[in-house]
Amino acid sequence: MKDLLAIYENKPPEIVFNWKDTETEAEGWTVINSLRGGAAGGGTRMREGLDVNEVLSLAKTMEVKFTVSGPPIGGAKSGINFDPKDPRKKGVLTRWYNAVAPLLKSYYGTGGDLNVDEIHEVIPITEDAGVWHPQEGVFNGHFKPTEADKINRIGQLRLGVVKVLEGDNFSPDTKRKYTVADMITGYGVAEAVKHYYDIFGGTVEGKRAIVQGFGNVGAAAAFYLSKMGAKVVGIIDRAGGVINEDGFTFDEIVTLYNNKDGNTLVSNKMLSFDEINNRIWDIKTEIFAPCAASRLITKEQITRMINTGLEVITCGANVPFADKEIFFGPIMEYTDERVSLIPDFISNCGMARVFAYFMEGRVAMDDELIFNDTSTTIRNAILNIFSKNSTKTNLSKTAFEIALKQLI
Repeated sequence: MKDLLAIYENKPPEIVFNWKDTETEAEGWTVINSLRGGAAGGGTRMREGLDVNEVLSLAKTMEVKFTVSGPPIGGAKSGINFDPKDPRKKGVLTRWYNAVAPLLKSYYGTGGDLNVDEIHEVIPITEDAGVWHPQEGVFNGHFKPTEADKINRIGQLRLGVVKVLEGDNFSPDTKRKYTVADMITGYGVAEAVKHYYDIFGGTVEGKRAIVQGFGNVGAAAAFYLSKMGAKVVGIIDRAGGVINEDGFTFDEIVTLYNNKDGNTLVSNKMLSFDEINNRIWDIKTEIFAPCAASRLITKEQITRMINTGLEVITCGANVPFADKEIFFGPIMEYTDERVSLIPDFISNCGMARVFAYFMEGRVAMDDELIFNDTSTTIRNAILNIFSKNSTKTNLSKTAFEIALKQLI
């Protein structure tokens, strides 16, 4: 696996597009690792301090993810080095998408990512830039549909991603009009845990869980984990967090979800970041869902959780471990050898799978069908791991071997 990984990591990307904003200090990159299948896909993120190496590592991660989610295309990513809280953000995104529009029309598909919203920013701004849909490049480069079929499928994709969830099976509050895009990634993170226990033995019901990050992914993961019977005992966010060692009730998790301020946890029982960061890693837990930014989890934190009885990690964040390596660094390897580590390209593939689901053919606009498709995709990926490795360790190593053999 490591030999395959070294070949894959060291292969230079096919395309690196670099942009410098004329009106602000913003700088952006689109990295296309390869045009496998004639196209590449990957979201757009924004954060202060981002650099091209971060974008490159995420583009390679996306290519691995597509071996699970489909379609069989290359990996890409866009990143903008700029403060997302700056009031000039919209102007930066507008100029960025105008600059990258030729790629989005030809062979690159994008979406939302860290600090860039799919529905409220990516879709309307790319439309104003003359792009039919942010995934248009994947249609043109990979699927090569007729004009009529392209119009129909793009229309289906437009409606599907922003579809409002109708029942309470998948929505924390039907009055709030949560969409598929709001919930699907966190849903997959939680479903990965359910399928893990179903396949490797045990049940998610009654298991204690810690969630890191309370944006779209972390909040949704906490909601679905609680809904399936897990006990969320701690949530750590950028500004602080909450702890209940007996487990928050499902109603309490729903309230936390509905009360969050954008991507920030809000609670009258909020602990400071320093206090929760000192305490949370020593709480007894079986499930850990890192759903915050990349490269945060340290070896010390993992060791402390292992000492409390940690069993499984389901990665909501891309590359959550504080390794300098693109993929399988020493912290990730240490973790994989000791607990069941479901890698990010399986557990957080929900949004990529939704794009593939709506692009690959005409499908019904039904919540159950959309979410079950993601669930089945994740289950099949975990079954593929189990067929080659029925132990409860080295799951990520096995998953990478399966994926890399398709790419090299």
